[in-house]
Amino acid sequence: MHIADITMFYAARGGGVSTYLNAKARWLVQRTRIRHTILSPNVPTTDGKMRSLVAIPSMPFPGIHGYRLPLSVTGTARILRALEPDLVEAGDAGHCAWAALRVKRKLNIPAVAFYHSDLPRIIGDRMGNASTRMASAYLAHLYRQFDLVMAPSKLMVRQLDNIGVRGVFHQPLGIDIDTFSPRRRANSLRQHLNLAPDTRLLVYAGRFTAEKKLPILVEAVRRLGHPYHLLMIGGGTRLPQLDRMTCIPFKRNQQDLARLIASSDVLVHPGDRETFGLIVLEAMACGIPVVGTTGGGVAELVEPGTGILVEPNSVAQLCEGIDAIYRCDMAELGKNALHHAREQYDWNRIMPQLLQRYAGLLASRQRAELEAERIFVAE
Repeated sequence: MHIADITMFYAARGGGVSTYLNAKARWLVQRTRIRHTILSPNVPTTDGKMRSLVAIPSMPFPGIHGYRLPLSVTGTARILRALEPDLVEAGDAGHCAWAALRVKRKLNIPAVAFYHSDLPRIIGDRMGNASTRMASAYLAHLYRQFDLVMAPSKLMVRQLDNIGVRGVFHQPLGIDIDTFSPRRRANSLRQHLNLAPDTRLLVYAGRFTAEKKLPILVEAVRRLGHPYHLLMIGGGTRLPQLDRMTCIPFKRNQQDLARLIASSDVLVHPGDRETFGLIVLEAMACGIPVVGTTGGGVAELVEPGTGILVEPNSVAQLCEGIDAIYRCDMAELGKNALHHAREQYDWNRIMPQLLQRYAGLLASRQRAELEAERIFVAE
């Protein structure tokens, strides 16, 4: 069997979609005979040896965090069709999704859509409420044509249902529990950052973009003052200046990222618009608790006893949450967070769920073909 993933949100520099597809690729090659191909406009050249990565001709497009846009649906569909997949999964709602639908019809194969990005909200923030309604109508028209639609959080399932996309499956993402582990902790991190041993070290990792609400986090640490210090891992828009903050570029190596997170005290995520929040689970798998907000998909991941949730968009509330977590039994919170992440979100638990969904689609398609053949013969 051959599974093809196609999306404009796959790139070498990382991100939740890239993490998901890389994990899928590793899992499939290690445990199955399934052939897996990733197609993306952000792949510089096609992998000639395994053809596991296929480049889509593309152009730069402003406002999408450096991701590139396929030049055309037709050309993209032609490349995908030539691979002759048995099932295709589209990871965005643009050119790649329409190309997947064309190949679905041409090859008579199942097409899956994974709703990774909250498109109506993104467009609405930039262009207003009217554009939000237009984007919602567009998504409903597009996703009704897929055989299966998945979303990583229950919040996103509800949002799709509200715009008329019925029967969406809640399919969480997972974590590599061997990479993200308390074993990565390095007690020398504070010394390396020239910090006092008693420093309360907070960490954030991810893109520095407006929806992450990072100025709120920076201001919260400013107000908290001594002995707090904020470690920011990532890049993007310029952040407010703060002497109690250290910025480190994005870590492509997952083990390096895990070492920094595991060596901190608490992951703080001030955003309220995450469709999932993979970095939160990765921190929990490293054995550190989380301070997040009650908005977005993160709220579904932080269970009681694993961290603290505060109201979003409030510096005062975030300060209270950070201060409160240090008055808790941090070791117990970290232990609970580790158990929750490992038990519920290990890729070895998540990937079989995904393959069962694929198998159900393929079996249904085969039964439908056999039934059509039976009726044709009978006539």
